[in-house]
Amino acid sequence: MKLTKFTHACVRLEKDGHVLVIDPGGYSESAEALDGAHAVLITHEHPDHVDVAVVTSALKDNRELELFAPGGVAENLRKEAPDAGSRVHTVDPGTSFDAAGFGIRSFGGQHALIHPHVPIVANIGYLVDENVYHPGDSFIIPDGISVKTLLVPVHAPWNKVSEVVDFVIGVRAPRAFPVHDALLNGTGLELVEGHVKRLGAKYGTEFTHLSARESVDV
Repeated sequence: MKLTKFTHACVRLEKDGHVLVIDPGGYSESAEALDGAHAVLITHEHPDHVDVAVVTSALKDNRELELFAPGGVAENLRKEAPDAGSRVHTVDPGTSFDAAGFGIRSFGGQHALIHPHVPIVANIGYLVDENVYHPGDSFIIPDGISVKTLLVPVHAPWNKVSEVVDFVIGVRAPRAFPVHDALLNGTGLELVEGHVKRLGAKYGTEFTHLSARESVDV
């Protein structure tokens, strides 16, 4: 499976001629990531994870595109693209389904706390083909499975470095790559990733930096 990282939280997975995109948001090259896609997974409603205009356009232009998202996101996209309503699916945590030939399992259910005055929204973490785990905006550790490839939210208003490191240690995937990094400049990114790489290695995780549009086989 080929994994391509885009800016911030968006990744594109390709295998056997099928394309799956996760979290094409407003900070990402979302239209590029969605080009030729067969399925989209959305973790939650925040605009850095779903660019509604771009996703709606993709649903209208690509009649093969299927989308999977928490209830509120799915409901909104059905309103924005009513002709594509049958291709927009609601996902609950703790379920399994097929998305364009990729086996998906869902975890979690709640966005990490930003502040008590900021409402908490639904958030779904996705495990793809028993391999790649994208947690969205959460540090939910999947239960009952061993993650092979972990996507790590390295920086956000809702996290701190110690929590990022503890998440990596808790999952203990052999490989890890960054997501959710658009709010850091180069200096900050190097600092945070340095901690994750050094401390994660003590527990068996090889953390590797990926730049936007860089690809790796997983």
